Amino acid sequence: MLRAYGPGCDGGVIEPKAEKIPDAATWVDLEEPTEEEEGLVERCIRMDVPTEDEMAEIEPSSRLYEQNGALYMTVSVLFGVEDGEPTTTPISFVLSDKRLVTVRYATPKPVRAFSEHARRDPELVRDAPTALVRMLDALIDRLADELEAVGSDMEQVSAHIFHKKMEDRRIPAARLTALLTRIGRLQTLVTKIRYSAVSTTRMLSFMSGANRFNEGAQSDMRHHLTSLSTDAASLSEHASFLSDNLTFLLDASLGLISIEQNAAMKLFSWAALVFLPPTLIAGIYGMNFKHMPELEWLHGYPFALTLIFLSAVVPILYLKRRGWI
Repeated sequence: MLRAYGPGCDGGVIEPKAEKIPDAATWVDLEEPTEEEEGLVERCIRMDVPTEDEMAEIEPSSRLYEQNGALYMTVSVLFGVEDGEPTTTPISFVLSDKRLVTVRYATPKPVRAFSEHARRDPELVRDAPTALVRMLDALIDRLADELEAVGSDMEQVSAHIFHKKMEDRRIPAARLTALLTRIGRLQTLVTKIRYSAVSTTRMLSFMSGANRFNEGAQSDMRHHLTSLSTDAASLSEHASFLSDNLTFLLDASLGLISIEQNAAMKLFSWAALVFLPPTLIAGIYGMNFKHMPELEWLHGYPFALTLIFLSAVVPILYLKRRGWI
């Protein structure tokens, strides 16, 4: 799908059979482009459009380069959070003198929101550099929102693990599984956010070093890029901080499992110690040999019961005195 935005362009779909892209278009958006749409853009803008395979490259030299006066930049954007399957999708930006071309095979939420804002306020896309910077601003804002949501979820998990009441810390197996799954999904989301933030930081550094953004007329744009670079780097550091905290929460959860297991094993251990002597005594007096002195003794049965009772009570008293139970 091919759309054009800019002063006088409302973001409407341009048919692949069209003769040309509107001259007023400053942002040309290619979503899952066909060969005809790619051909139209390349013919009108006179520059190559990155293919899906080229966008999948991860080395910086393939993602950030300048060719024939145009800047080719590919950034990994957070995608799929709303569906519960966070991942990243590459979006390529091709910046020429007058136009910005984006190539993507998914529609992340900030891109969708920015396109709607561009329809209502053409000033956001008055020229190609402004459209690019404003879109990057939307992408970074989205990362910040997701990190805030992760931080809020982590506070809930932490409050549950480190509850003031000891009894409330005991978690059934089903809830414990859900807790570990929640921590794991948060860790996955934080990892994707950090990856996207690092990718964005690299792109902003590349843009800051480009000649066109170091001209005197681009001083405001250069300051904006510096601010965005600082924000992206801060988000990356904050994502690392949250990742460390999630690791700590995971260790604490596993510690609770170990405590529960040790408590269960401790229960079985002292139960075996308490019931083993009575079982031994009952086994001895249940053999019924002919020459056993107690068989003919009048008080043999009460004596055996008393001995069994004492052999069970004495270990319990001893364990309680030592503080083991």
